Amino acid sequence: MAAKHLNAPSRACGLVHRNVRLTSRYVVISNDLAQHPDLTVPAIGLAVFIQSLPAGASVGIKSLAARTKGMSEMKIAAALRELEAAGFLSRTRERLPDGRFVPRTVSHNSPGADPTAVRETPRPRTTREAPPAPRPTPTPPPTPKRAAPPPLTPRHARAAELLCGLRAHAPRLLLSERDVRRLAPGVTAWLERGAQPDAVRRTLCADLPHDLAYPAGLLAHRLAALMPPPLPAAPAAPAAVGPLQNCDDCDRAYRAPEPGRCRGCEAAATAA
Repeated sequence: MAAKHLNAPSRACGLVHRNVRLTSRYVVISNDLAQHPDLTVPAIGLAVFIQSLPAGASVGIKSLAARTKGMSEMKIAAALRELEAAGFLSRTRERLPDGRFVPRTVSHNSPGADPTAVRETPRPRTTREAPPAPRPTPTPPPTPKRAAPPPLTPRHARAAELLCGLRAHAPRLLLSERDVRRLAPGVTAWLERGAQPDAVRRTLCADLPHDLAYPAGLLAHRLAALMPPPLPAAPAAPAAVGPLQNCDDCDRAYRAPEPGRCRGCEAAATAA
């Protein structure tokens, strides 16, 4: 009689998946989001819900609170901040031609990755439909190389120096030369709006995720979402005040650049 191995793993233990193939009403979620070590479960659930919404849907805090059960506006606001810090969400305000500002929210299923063309899902064919006639396969055109960022100009020299020095303050912000060329215009915009280099550096290095895989994507999001407003216009200089003069006719004091008559005496002389 064979001995029983009590320590052998049982197939009944652990998780068992029983999945069916979905053909409609589904959304693809990456494990980077579903198993993110630094995101809370409410934040992950809210990100999944947002990614399942159609383009143009309202994703304001009040709208999300009305559509999600058990999450208050305070919890939703905290979850949105988590998703922004991790790069899965970006919230900005865009100005319309009529001067009004509207919120704009972008959901990222893979923070820092370059967007690629989405292949359309073919319409399912019924059993009564005849299969389509084979078509000759056209020769695909050569794939164009992805455009490189423009070279840096002297105007972006300070911004490039700031970006290259970020790794001295946060080793996870090690950027490639291509990333520096791509991010330099955004840093230049901050500096031209009066932001001090130390303030820009603190904003880019603050509260970095522990498993930051795409530092350039996170920095691009922060540069766009946290852009400071332009400095107000300097007040106009007061008009120059002329020195005091004594009227040649009435000896009354008045202000003018050169000696002569006051306004009253000048008007009387002109009328005479």
